[in-house]
Amino acid sequence: MKEKQYFDPAEQSHRETRQSHWEVIARKRDSWHGMGGWYHLRIEQIYRFLISPGQRVLEIGSGSGDLLAMVQPAQGIGVDFSAETIAHARERHTDIELILADAHDLSAIKGTFDVIILSDLINELWDVQQVLEQIKPLCIPRTRIILNFYSRLWELPLRITQLLNLATPTLAQNWLTHQDVTNMLNLAGFETIRSWHEVLWPLPLGGFFNKFLVRFWPFKEFALANFLVARPQPERVNKKKPVVSVIVPARNEAGNIKAIFDRVPKLGQGTELVFVEGHSQDDTYITIEKEIAAHPTSRSLLLHQTGIGKADAVRLGFKHASGDILMILDADLTVPPEDLPRFYEALVSGKGEFINGVRLVYPMEEQAMRSLNFLGNKFFSMAFSWLLGQPIKDTLCGTKVLWKKDYEIIAANRSYFGDFDPFGDFDLIFGAAKQNLKIVDLPIRYRERTYGSTNISRWKHGLLLMRMVAFAARRIKFV
Repeated sequence: MKEKQYFDPAEQSHRETRQSHWEVIARKRDSWHGMGGWYHLRIEQIYRFLISPGQRVLEIGSGSGDLLAMVQPAQGIGVDFSAETIAHARERHTDIELILADAHDLSAIKGTFDVIILSDLINELWDVQQVLEQIKPLCIPRTRIILNFYSRLWELPLRITQLLNLATPTLAQNWLTHQDVTNMLNLAGFETIRSWHEVLWPLPLGGFFNKFLVRFWPFKEFALANFLVARPQPERVNKKKPVVSVIVPARNEAGNIKAIFDRVPKLGQGTELVFVEGHSQDDTYITIEKEIAAHPTSRSLLLHQTGIGKADAVRLGFKHASGDILMILDADLTVPPEDLPRFYEALVSGKGEFINGVRLVYPMEEQAMRSLNFLGNKFFSMAFSWLLGQPIKDTLCGTKVLWKKDYEIIAANRSYFGDFDPFGDFDLIFGAAKQNLKIVDLPIRYRERTYGSTNISRWKHGLLLMRMVAFAARRIKFV
C-alpha cells in the first residue's frame, strides 16, 4: 500500500468527529436500549451460519464484541477506535482480545486470520479502499472477508427512527452499493465470491420476512442489509508441486479398469489411483488387483467398500488418499481422464477452490445422456445455483476436485448437514458452499459408456434430487 504524501484536514476532522460520536454512544449503552436488538440478533444468526466455530477471526469495528464472541473463534481479535467502546466490550467478553486502533491503520495487528469481519462499518469509513488494503497483509489464501452494510433505500426510515430515539444515531454515511464495494475490493486485491440481501423486517415477528420473503424478487431489493463474501485474489507462486489422489469408485466396471491405468495422466509431483470397489457382480475387484500388479511403478491402492452407495465409496477413498489434491473420476470414463489436467490447473492456479465438472455446455455424444435426464439436470442446475448463491451448472457430474485440507474442513463440519446424500456430489457441493469456497464450473465433453450400464435410476434418483433441493433450501437458503 502506498503511503499518503499529504495531510488532509477534512479526513482528520472526519475521524475525530466520529470517534467523539461513538464515545458518547458507548457511555449511553448502560442506560439506553433502542429497537435495534432484533436486527443485531438476525445479523448474529447469519454470521453463525457463515463462520464455523474454532477459527481465527478478526473483526474491524467490533463495537460491543457480541458478534465476534458469538461466532466462537479459537482466536478472536476485535478492533475499535473508541476507548469507551473497547472498555465496555472488555467487561462483557473476557475470551476475546480487544485492541484500540483506527481501521485505517492496522499496523498493530499481527498474524493472519481465517475470517475478517466488517459488519456495518464501511459506510462509516473515510477511505474504504485504504482499509481493505490494510487488511490484505493479514490474509492467507483461504481467508474470507465478510462484509455487511446498510442499503441506501433505508436511509430515510433509519433517519426517522434515530430522530425518535429508537435507534442508535449515526453521522453522514457513504451508502455504498454491492457494485461499489465489489469494485473497491478488486482494487485492494480481493475478489467477490458471492453477494446477497438480508433483513427485510428488522422488528419483532420478522422470521417469515427475514428467512423466506427476502430471498425472492422483488422483496429482496428492499432489504436493509447488503452482504458480501470475498477472498484474496489468487497469486501463482512456485511452490512444491502437490501429489494428486484420483479416487475411482468402481462397481461393475471390469471392462474399464485397464483404460483407467493407461489413460490417467501424471499430475503434479505424482498421481495416486485409489480404487474403491463396491460390491460388483462382475470381476471388477480381481481386474483391479491384476492391473495393480501389472503396473508396479504406479502409485495405487485398492479398497473394498463395506458400505453402499457412491457417497460412501468417495468418503472411504478420501479417507485413505495420501495426496494433497483429491479428484473423483467415475470408472465409466464418461468424463475422459485426459481432462484431469485442466481440473488440476484450475485448482493450483487459484482460479477456484472447488472445481466442478460440467457436462451441459458442449454437445454430448448421442447416447451419453437421455433427453429427460438432460432436462432434469438443467432444472436442478438453476435450482441449486439459486440456493447456493454461486453458479452451479451441473450438480451430478462425477468429476469434482478440491484440496485435501479443504475437504477435511468440510468433513469436520459435516454434522451441520448430516448423512443425507447417497450420491456424494451434494455432500461436497453443500459443504463447499457452507465454507464459502470459490466454486468454479469446468466444462467437459461428456462421452458415451463403452462398457456396462448406468447405476442411475431416472425416477428414483430424480425424486432424491427433489429432496436435495428441499434439504438445501432448509439448511442453506432459508436460515
